[in-house]
Amino acid sequence: MGNKLMCMPKKDNRNGGIGSRSKKGSLSKRKGATEEELLHRQALAMAIQQHQLSQRFENGSMSRRIGSTSSRRRTTNLSDPFSNAPANNKQLPDFLENLETKKFVLVHGEGFGAWCWYKSIALLEESGLLPTALDLTGSGIDLTDTNKVATLAEYSKPLIDFLQKLSEDEKVILVGHSSGGACISYALEHIPEKISKAIYLCATMISNGQRPFDVFAEELGSAELFSPESKSLIYGNGKENPPTAFMFEKQQIHGLYFNQSSPKDVALAMVSMRPIPLIPMMEKLSVSAEKYGTGRRFYIQTLDDHALSPDVQEKLVRENPPEGVFKIKGSDHCPFFSKPQSLHKILLEIAQIP
Repeated sequence: MGNKLMCMPKKDNRNGGIGSRSKKGSLSKRKGATEEELLHRQALAMAIQQHQLSQRFENGSMSRRIGSTSSRRRTTNLSDPFSNAPANNKQLPDFLENLETKKFVLVHGEGFGAWCWYKSIALLEESGLLPTALDLTGSGIDLTDTNKVATLAEYSKPLIDFLQKLSEDEKVILVGHSSGGACISYALEHIPEKISKAIYLCATMISNGQRPFDVFAEELGSAELFSPESKSLIYGNGKENPPTAFMFEKQQIHGLYFNQSSPKDVALAMVSMRPIPLIPMMEKLSVSAEKYGTGRRFYIQTLDDHALSPDVQEKLVRENPPEGVFKIKGSDHCPFFSKPQSLHKILLEIAQIP
């Protein structure tokens, strides 16, 4: 791939090695920028297309998963747009033979959807793994009215349905981002036999009887953002009833979630994010030592996170200790955007823990 693009005419070498290396370096940078530009353009087009489809279809038959055979093929090509060789001809790492499972299920956090994992999907597939990203109920292109999602069980239903459809001997590695941590905790409690490992990515890894909402309320403060006068609260059942959903204003989203993410990823998020079902986040989590307590949990901390600070993440780890803790320096609340390679290396490392 690189040899053809970086090959320089012989006459350029007469000027000496420095000039040649400089031109090669510039060409390499331009090639990298072109690849990134293509990847972002395709991802943005995908998000817009999903938004348009969600407007057109009024039944529930549309797939809520990204990671099917056709989607995987498309994503892999995006990650290496200049490659002439088929992805399945690449030499895969030897460690794959010793894994308990190659399957990753990626669970988004509040306001996001399966679309946010596009970089992680490409990287995992390039490593020979099998990622699937889900839209939770009322998220992504799922057509459910966000205001009608009334329980954590309902919010987590696409994840539970996916796990229940696995064959008897299949297991997966769950990755839950932000409030998606409550959903993978719910899955650990209700169908633990299908989960090899659960990875909490700057997520609400809370104890029995706690509410996911409390983690963010403690971090962000309840005075303005969660007051009855807040413009971010949505009253789907009328002002006389409790709020049903929540949506930060764009300026708040940028500062809280994307302080280290590229403008292109922020643009993708701004056209793709949806209101957050609030009632499931107000529900107290019910987990047991016999089921949830025996699951293999790992936590990934993001050290430049403005939505869930390192101190709060450390508190979650301290109060509900996982098997292992990993840290990503320079990452905001969305490492799948700001630090995808660092996140990927940690996912591979956790997958290989015997």
